[in-house]
Amino acid sequence: MQYLPNIIFLITLFIGIGYFAVHVKKLRRNILLGRNVDRSDNPSQRFKNLVFIAFGQTKMIKRPISGLLHLIVYLGFIIINIEVLEIIFDGITGTHRAFSVLGGFYDFLIASFEILALLVIVSVTIFWLRRNIIKVRRFLNRELKGWPYQDANLILYIEVVLMVLFLTMNAADFHLQQAGVAPYSQVGYFPISQYISTLFSGMETGTVVLIERTAWWLHIVGILFFLNYLYFSKHLHILLAFPNTYFGRIAKQGKFPNNPTVTGEVKMMMDPNIDPFATPPETDANVVPEKFGASDVMDLNWVQLLNAYTCTECGRCTDECPASKTGKKLSPRKIMMDTRDRLEEVGKN
Repeated sequence: MQYLPNIIFLITLFIGIGYFAVHVKKLRRNILLGRNVDRSDNPSQRFKNLVFIAFGQTKMIKRPISGLLHLIVYLGFIIINIEVLEIIFDGITGTHRAFSVLGGFYDFLIASFEILALLVIVSVTIFWLRRNIIKVRRFLNRELKGWPYQDANLILYIEVVLMVLFLTMNAADFHLQQAGVAPYSQVGYFPISQYISTLFSGMETGTVVLIERTAWWLHIVGILFFLNYLYFSKHLHILLAFPNTYFGRIAKQGKFPNNPTVTGEVKMMMDPNIDPFATPPETDANVVPEKFGASDVMDLNWVQLLNAYTCTECGRCTDECPASKTGKKLSPRKIMMDTRDRLEEVGKN
């Protein structure tokens, strides 16, 4: 019975990561349904884009308010999830705050995690207000009705719950440390949760331990749930932003590759020596003529399909679209959303 919690933890971890691996496999299969395109050129520039755009979030900070809030949430989840490594280690080995051997650096980490957790809660609350109270226009377009709108709110709720569980876990831990309850030795610095811990004053030790353990378990289970939920959510960009940035176009804006068929037709039109009424040369009946345009997802290349999965549904593309600005129904965002939905449909067959 001593190792029962460790066994349950390993089973939970195995199921969560295993299910996520299944989703990754399906995702890769769907993306590779697209036509092949070579994006192996200029690796140094691509790596630079990966560092500055995906990790550095340089595009987001161009919009000061939303960019700063997004950066806080992004950094919060990236940095706070370092704590997950300790939770996994503790869950497997049965230790408690095993990384506390780092000493003062551990105190710094825990303090940073807590401050970021609070900032994430504040930022997510502002995001919720912008979407549901202020009602920014691009969040109200017809393509966002139904599940897309619910998904956007649901992910905000999940983020808040995860941060609250994290702070609750630390607050209960801090209270038990102060009470000298084993194995809660006095480690870490808790600038936020130490004030929350006052809520546990007067509670029995067993109750506080139960709260701490419950928050601990719900936090890791919530993270595994969040990880697997991403596949069904627009927030898949949290993971795909990195390959999407690396394999993105690095050519100058406005530069398009020439279509050989169209180029050939134009050259024929411009050549005065070609008889426009001449019988076209015979071609091999087994050769399939090149298709112009795209009628289904298989006509797109794999990078374009990756783009569809990475779309955040923010709607800024539609806001800048000249056709959309003049009241036309064309919406680049909806094209991306429909491409992703169609890709899922094709992938199941």
